Amino acid sequence: MTPTIENFTYSKVTVAAGVELNVAVAGSGSPVVLLHGFPQTHLMWRHVAAALAEDHTVICPDLRGYGDSGKPAETGPDVYSKRTMGRDVVALAAALGHGRFALAGHDRGALVGFRTAMDHPDAVTHFASLDVLPTLDMWNVLHGQSAAVGFHLYLMAQPPGLAEEMISNSADTFFSYFLDAWTKDSSAIPADVRSAYLRASADAVPSIVADYRASAGIDVVHDQADLDVGNMLRMPVTVIQQDWGSALGFDAAALWKAWAPDLEHFSTQAGHFMAEETPAQITQAIRDLLLR
Repeated sequence: MTPTIENFTYSKVTVAAGVELNVAVAGSGSPVVLLHGFPQTHLMWRHVAAALAEDHTVICPDLRGYGDSGKPAETGPDVYSKRTMGRDVVALAAALGHGRFALAGHDRGALVGFRTAMDHPDAVTHFASLDVLPTLDMWNVLHGQSAAVGFHLYLMAQPPGLAEEMISNSADTFFSYFLDAWTKDSSAIPADVRSAYLRASADAVPSIVADYRASAGIDVVHDQADLDVGNMLRMPVTVIQQDWGSALGFDAAALWKAWAPDLEHFSTQAGHFMAEETPAQITQAIRDLLLR
């Protein structure tokens, strides 16, 4: 059986024509939406979500194209744009009775969160980003040999067909690579959760690739348009990252500060899957953010 977050209630919520999101909800109080990363599902938040649910309404969806959520066909560049996925998040919160909410995202979920906060500042009260840069900055800092760390970004940026076939033919090997290479504490992802991630990812290859392809195209266009007119994140923002800048030659805090004037930025000694490796640290960071 697929693991679940204990004491959370599960449902499917329609957020767009033909698209339902699988969502786990628990708690009461001010709402916090938690968005997962790659190659994961909402389960990555299981420890943090349980802790926050002690005094908040916690909403943990599978993103469009991931887990048990709907996986619409990629009929155009906007189907998996972060703008579209952000609309999903706002629609989900509204369907659950929340016009305003705090938002935390990891990896792909942080990119969705960034775009949601940019496009819907009246809905997002606080934003926490775990271990990414905004899409435009991500592409700008990758260069030379150091860009090899992002090989999957370039693979999935290709036109439809090649990446889908290659990944589908070796799905467990492909997705296992990231679960192994990006963690410093393998015990943080137990066998049943790891198996759930691998099953869910293997079943979602076309939509996962479409999500990444959008980040190499239309998502950059949206970020650039905001940069050109000086749009910024209006709410308090917390960013938690590994120190990628030392290896790749950039100042992550400065890059984020250009988007988020009200910024708290700090590094962690955990691996990429920090919400699973150091959940107490991440929970406290989100709690501190909500007090600002």
